[in-house]
Amino acid sequence: MTEAQRRGMDELTGGHVLWNTPMDRWTTFHIGGPAEAVYEAPDIEELSRVLVFLHREAIPWRVLGAGSNLLVRDGGVPGALIVLKGTLASIERSASNPFLVRAGAGLPIRALMRRSLADGFAGLEYLAGIPGTVGGAVAMNAGAFGKEIASSLVSVEILTTAGEVKIMQRPDLRFHYRQTEFPAETVILEVCLRVEPSHPEAVRPRLQTFLARRKAGQPWGAASAGSVFKNPPGDFAGRLIEEVGLKGKRIGGAEISERHANFIINTGTATAADVLALMALAREKVRARHGVLLEPEIQIVGEE
Repeated sequence: MTEAQRRGMDELTGGHVLWNTPMDRWTTFHIGGPAEAVYEAPDIEELSRVLVFLHREAIPWRVLGAGSNLLVRDGGVPGALIVLKGTLASIERSASNPFLVRAGAGLPIRALMRRSLADGFAGLEYLAGIPGTVGGAVAMNAGAFGKEIASSLVSVEILTTAGEVKIMQRPDLRFHYRQTEFPAETVILEVCLRVEPSHPEAVRPRLQTFLARRKAGQPWGAASAGSVFKNPPGDFAGRLIEEVGLKGKRIGGAEISERHANFIINTGTATAADVLALMALAREKVRARHGVLLEPEIQIVGEE
């Protein structure tokens, strides 16, 4: 950005922009060069003004979410990364319909699970342990154990770069494996989810069961970005990577997890280049042995 554009961002946001901040503190991988700007949006009104400004000035931007499912290259990210805070990360039960919950896109999944337990509503337990936000989960049609968030979705509120708020009903959306199609250059603001009225004592064991299954099969607590590759049709990326003997393989500070081969973990000193080298090695060996080209599930952004 130019100095004038930086001043414009500061004036619009009242100091809600962090400049040249290392991305290792903003991602679950704890990896990444500096972001030119990280903007923490407190509400729709300010976000709308900023989005119009970014579009008018042709400044690249993207929503950061919780920084999971993301690898930032070592050269950093030009432009603005948007983090949804304040009213954009809130949650409320529908006053007129006990089967509906409205959640801001910036709400962490773990907060959604806590509210599910506190209020005693069921039907979303399969999301337990996913280290992202509600908006990120909808954008990638996240899921586990045979369920996807598309099955719980009623509607989505989005913001355009013209500053317009639109509501998309579930039939308006197209869902794919680990992807939901949205109009280009829009921000997910809020989602409406269908739930099942229940009681905390009934929800708790279901949450604990799904969380225990996730912990048992994944490198829980390690710095990672979740599943690295999408599962190919009728198979599992982790199985294919394990069969070519890459479990435990290290390059620099990055390691293919001994617990689950579709996870790469940062052992403490990994760079994005280390992770990308392991990904390239896994793709090469799986393609040579099985004839399958693995497609990345994590998003890779930034400059070399």
